[in-house]
Amino acid sequence: MYKLAIFDMDGTILNTIDDLADSSNVICRRYGYPEHTVEEIKYMVGNGIPKLMRRALPEDISEEQYQKVLAEYIEYYEDHCAIKTAPYKGIVECIKSLRAAGVKVAVNTNKVQAAAEDLCKVYFPDLFDCISGSRAGIPPKPDPTGLYEILKELGLSKEEACQPGVACFIGDSDVDLKTGLDSGLDFIGVDWGFRGRNFLLEHGATVVVDNTQELLDKLIK
Repeated sequence: MYKLAIFDMDGTILNTIDDLADSSNVICRRYGYPEHTVEEIKYMVGNGIPKLMRRALPEDISEEQYQKVLAEYIEYYEDHCAIKTAPYKGIVECIKSLRAAGVKVAVNTNKVQAAAEDLCKVYFPDLFDCISGSRAGIPPKPDPTGLYEILKELGLSKEEACQPGVACFIGDSDVDLKTGLDSGLDFIGVDWGFRGRNFLLEHGATVVVDNTQELLDKLIK
């Protein structure tokens, strides 16, 4: 049985894509920029809000304009991040079962720390032992620093955590996969997120689960 399971947020425990896309299109529409479909936005997310907006905005806008639009997006999204967002089927029960079995659970996300904490408070109240989001001094994923900070906070050494079957990172994207591989932790991909099984396998994942029961079985076997 694993000692620690660290979850990505967007596309792994929360389906946030509609609120991310809606917020992006509100801001793009405000400035007369082209809007994007939900499917297009799925391939823009994963590296944090600044990268999302870089990808969503025209390439030729000035840095000054980009920073202005980015600030407006962050403000808008913070007020509209929980309109259509919802946990994936079975994920709350999965996390509760992990806790009941004695597994510590945490979140590592590129969302800003305050937003990550607020969303966990709404959808996963008191379920996570540690929440690590974007903040000063912590590079965004795929840099594994956030994962290592979680290990430190929960009292698990890097040497122990990187042994097979001790700690794992669970995610849905190539960014998550690279984060897990670079960290040295086990990685489990999920098919229900923004990329899907085939995408993860093509990018080097070796374990991808189809549903939360299969995930639970792998974590507490």
